Amino acid sequence: MKNEKIFSMTFAAVYPLYIQKAERKGRTKSEVDAVICWLTGYDETGLTAQIENEATLEAFFADAPEIHTNAPLIKGVICGVRVEEIKDPLMQKIRWMDKLVDELAKGKAMNKICVTA
Repeated sequence: MKNEKIFSMTFAAVYPLYIQKAERKGRTKSEVDAVICWLTGYDETGLTAQIENEATLEAFFADAPEIHTNAPLIKGVICGVRVEEIKDPLMQKIRWMDKLVDELAKGKAMNKICVTA
């Protein structure tokens, strides 16, 4: 999938997939919200506004209050690519979010995901 196609996807389209993935593994919507808010600096109100406004992933990250300072510590593989080696800054942020939700779904403790990523 071309980056432009991913960047133009709405957060509102991706968000329920994150919730479904987490819930299938016994995690909760509030835990998904917590990891996304940790990464982006959004609070619950801001996150809801992004969903209601159908912000693209590009706009979602452009409007993010603050990417967490520990985000660059997120390591691992998503879709066969190491997230720490992704060159495009926006794609890296999207994959960081994917990785956080993956770690949550794998059962990793919240304090391990959100402190040291």
